[in-house]
Amino acid sequence: MDDVTLLAADGSPIGSMRKDLVHSSATPLHLAFSCHVFDDDGRMLVTRRSLGKRTWPGVWTNSFCGHPRPGEPIVDAVRRHALSELGGRLRKIECLLPDYRYRATDASGVVENELCPVHVAQIDGDIAPAPGEVLEWAWTTPSDLSTALAAAPFAFSPWLREQLPLLRAIGAA
Repeated sequence: MDDVTLLAADGSPIGSMRKDLVHSSATPLHLAFSCHVFDDDGRMLVTRRSLGKRTWPGVWTNSFCGHPRPGEPIVDAVRRHALSELGGRLRKIECLLPDYRYRATDASGVVENELCPVHVAQIDGDIAPAPGEVLEWAWTTPSDLSTALAAAPFAFSPWLREQLPLLRAIGAA
């Protein structure tokens, strides 16, 4: 089981904890990332979280998320998770929202409390998502995704509901 990096309120590292122990009703602030994957036609990949996920099982979300290992450069973690979760390789990885931070509590009472830099990337070829991570996936336009978020916000992860408007505001989606 991987460790995650624990953070002080200012975002500086203060230690680490096993990933399976960090998420609880009192989750400490820790480092994560989100990645929004685009194809060559400008469509975004959205994924539906596996029903086996501890938090927000079965909801639609961005392409994938993850936690860098302590000391691991985030872009390396993005590449590693793209391969293990989506079965694909990325190109043109860019961090567009380096200071994005959120705290949300899911229906089971588990809290997400993350400094979560948001990346965009292009997929290099096809994907073959891991069933333990991804239940379903779809390619959509940012405009259609915004319409779906407005119509049924409960069907989407809280971080996607916050990140998509921020990415659209800077012209990235």
